[in-house]
Amino acid sequence: MFFEKKQIVIIAVATAAFSGFILFRYIPLSRSISAVKSARAEQNMIIAKGISDAEQLKVFTDQLNKLKEKLDNYEAKLPGQKDLGLFLKQIAGLMDGHNLSNQAIQPLEEVRTSQLICIPISMECTGSLTNLFEFYGNLQSLDRAIRINQVKLKNGTDFSGEVRMSTQIVIYYRTQAG
Repeated sequence: MFFEKKQIVIIAVATAAFSGFILFRYIPLSRSISAVKSARAEQNMIIAKGISDAEQLKVFTDQLNKLKEKLDNYEAKLPGQKDLGLFLKQIAGLMDGHNLSNQAIQPLEEVRTSQLICIPISMECTGSLTNLFEFYGNLQSLDRAIRINQVKLKNGTDFSGEVRMSTQIVIYYRTQAG
C-alpha cells in the first residue's frame, strides 16, 4: 500500500507540475507568441504599405518635376515686352517658308488682365494641307505661348489641292506688374 501511495503522490506531483507548466508557462508563452506573430504581420503590412507609398512617391515626384519644367517653360514663353512686330514678322516668315500664299495677318484689340496682355491675331493664307500642317507644327514650336482659338479650312473650288486657312490665335505678354 505504501508503494501505491508513492505512485499516487508521484502521479499527483507530475500532474500538478504538468498542469502548472501548462497554466503558468505554455499558455502565457503561446499568447506571447501569438501576439508577436500578430505584431510581426502588422509590421510586414506597414512595411509593404511603406514600399508601395515610396513607389507612388517616386511617380508623384516625377510628375511634379515634369510640371515644374512645364511651368518654367511657360514662364519663359511669356515675354515681358510686346515685340508684336517681331512676332508678326516671324509668322510671315513661317508662312513664306511653307509656301503659303495670299497671306493676311492682322492683330485685333488686346485684352488686359492684372498680369497678362492677350493679343488676338487673325491669320489667313492659302496652301496645301501638308504645308498648313507643317506651319502649325512650327507655330507651336515658337518660343512664346500661343493659343489657337479657331481654325477654318476651306477647300478651293478649282480642285487644285489648295486649301484656304483662316485662324484666330492669341499671344500673351506679361504686364509690367506681372
